Amino acid sequence: MAELLKPDQVRSRLQEHPHWSGDPSGIARTVTFDSFPTAITAVNRVAAVAEELNHHPDMDIRWRSVTFRCVTHSAGGVTAQDLDLADRIDRIVAELGADRPEGNGAG
Repeated sequence: MAELLKPDQVRSRLQEHPHWSGDPSGIARTVTFDSFPTAITAVNRVAAVAEELNHHPDMDIRWRSVTFRCVTHSAGGVTAQDLDLADRIDRIVAELGADRPEGNGAG
C-alpha cells in the first residue's frame, strides 16, 4: 500500500503545483477550458493516464469546467501517487491551452 504523506509534505509538494489546493485528505484543481469538447478531451486524456498508472482521480465535469480530485482511497489520504498524477494532469491541461493567459484556463 502507498504511504500517506505527512501534512508538511503535502504542503511542500503543493507549492510545486500552484494550481492545486488541498490537505492530507485530498487535493483538487478546477480548470475551465475554451469549449466543452476540449474539456471532454482533457477528461479522456487524464483517463488514459489514470489507466496507465492504475491510479484514478475523481473528475467532475460542468460544461467547460473540470475539477480533478486526487486521493489514494486505499491509503486514506494523499500519497506520492496523487502528486505524480497531479503533475501529469497539469501537463495535459497545459497542452490543451488551459494555462495560457490568452485561453480561458482558470486553473
